Amino acid sequence: MTKRQLYWTCQVLGWGAYSVIGLWIAAAHGGWRPSLAAGYCFYFLYSIGLTDLLRRETRRREWLGGPWRRAFLRMSLAALAVGTIQALLIFSFALTTEDRSSDFFQPGAVMGVWLGTTYATGAWIGLYARITGRWRQKERETRLQLALREAELRALEAQVNPHFLFNCLNSIRALVVENPPEAQDMITRLASILRYNLHRDRGHTVPLADELEAVSDYLALESVRFEERLRVEFAIDDDTRQIPIPPMMLQTLIENAVKHGIATLPGGGELRIHSSLGPDAMMVEVENTGQLRAPQPDATPLGLSNVRERLRVLYGPSASVQLQERDGRVAATLRIPRVP
Repeated sequence: MTKRQLYWTCQVLGWGAYSVIGLWIAAAHGGWRPSLAAGYCFYFLYSIGLTDLLRRETRRREWLGGPWRRAFLRMSLAALAVGTIQALLIFSFALTTEDRSSDFFQPGAVMGVWLGTTYATGAWIGLYARITGRWRQKERETRLQLALREAELRALEAQVNPHFLFNCLNSIRALVVENPPEAQDMITRLASILRYNLHRDRGHTVPLADELEAVSDYLALESVRFEERLRVEFAIDDDTRQIPIPPMMLQTLIENAVKHGIATLPGGGELRIHSSLGPDAMMVEVENTGQLRAPQPDATPLGLSNVRERLRVLYGPSASVQLQERDGRVAATLRIPRVP
């Protein structure tokens, strides 16, 4: 139920219950009559209208903001004003339907009606202020959490880009003199990858198909450097191509596979990228020839730690990345939950 639906439900139930109780008490003391029921029906309707108007003015003028003493004074005066209007409407309707000599128009009864309407409106204001205060606190906490999440993601993404750019420029440098045409092609592919990174979705995810295009450009860059030592195979399930994935995440896993696996082997090796779609998550696996090795002392502390942190911030515990060795090959398995 939305906040708006909850508000109107409370309005109808609250004023409806108060009107029914009032009608029952009045009928018990003065007897049942159609004019009495009609009066409470009108009371039910204009009480909802008046308090909703008060709510709109309270929000527009921000009466609940600022020091609590000022807010209390404002809302107390508002309760007196609305209560007085309700009492006037009650007696205006009664003048057209009731005997003016009845006890209902005696000073004590008039004062009782006015106090009752003012008290009811004051109670409404108190509940509204309390509930609104809690909602505002929750909204502030939510906005703060989102801001922290955004800042953390930006910091993690900022780590990836210079690291990736450094490796690509090293590859291009070796070809500038030896093979200028190849160097130009590599620069074009690098520009394509950077353009992809600059225009990626502001929501920190892109379709897997877009990520695969950037990965293809990266592997083309690395193929120039490794030549036949790098053999690549794609096995992508078509149903996974539009599933959102954090940008540059698959690229990071592939870069690690090339740098720490295939690049360390004299004869190179195979790199296989596979994706599949399950009932609640997409699995993407990057498998390469090689063995798991302990990190070098001078290695940059990025790679998998960055991937895990970004997954944690974006998806919580429902996403994961696992690294394992099997039959002379290393597999990094990425699990991305399907978001409804």
